[in-house]
Amino acid sequence: MNTPGTGSREPGAPEPGSWALVTGASGGLGEAFVDHLATKGVNVVVTGRRADALERTAQRARAKGVEAVVLTCDLGVKEERDELVAEISRRGLRVQTLVNNAGFGTIGDFAAGDPARHLEKVRVNCEALTDLTQRYLPGMLQQHRGTIINVSSTASFQPLPGMAVYAATKAYVRSFSEALWHELKGTGVKVVTLCPGPTETGFFEVAGDSKALGWRRTPEQVVETCFRGLGRGLPTVVDGPLNLAQAVAGRLAPTRLGLAISHRVMQQR
Repeated sequence: MNTPGTGSREPGAPEPGSWALVTGASGGLGEAFVDHLATKGVNVVVTGRRADALERTAQRARAKGVEAVVLTCDLGVKEERDELVAEISRRGLRVQTLVNNAGFGTIGDFAAGDPARHLEKVRVNCEALTDLTQRYLPGMLQQHRGTIINVSSTASFQPLPGMAVYAATKAYVRSFSEALWHELKGTGVKVVTLCPGPTETGFFEVAGDSKALGWRRTPEQVVETCFRGLGRGLPTVVDGPLNLAQAVAGRLAPTRLGLAISHRVMQQR
């Protein structure tokens, strides 16, 4: 098979002909990651819960001349993650790039929410990301090369009333990933934390309010921002100048003020 993209590899980009595992690849950011990687000649394993949508994503990748494997998995269930990793191993695929993109949120006060749904958010957004990173990092270290992209959010920079659990899980992702970035300096393994703001994906439909935060970036813009930051060796990348300004303000504002502003924004959605 010809390897597309060999002559146009940007700094920090995964190697053409290598394999990437992209979670949450049924659409939105996951699909955009797959498109970008395929354009650069990277083969992909796409995973998520919706087989039909995953197959459409895989077909787009194959049309760019790379291999694409579809493996369905509910990442919030440990036994399904075990089977995902085992199947990748059985097929003899060495994951050199891990894109931990899967995640979801819900909108509404914590007390009024579904307790099972809150715990599912923690399992998918935090537990699955940590588990897959732990499983694939040793192999990357052994090879002295690899890339881990952990998708956080601008919600990670401040508590978010109305999306309390979601923001907390994304704060975990950013904290974990930034610490990992420091631990892995000089090993040949690259880690970047991606913090998108509101993006044109299915996120808000799943969250329960398709009209929330109407100013949104495209998945393609977010992915391009991610790989630029990866090439510069940054630990964390915030997509979009407005989102960056808000993230900085969120870190600098006193807690009470930040909470009041965040609450007001959520009320106006």
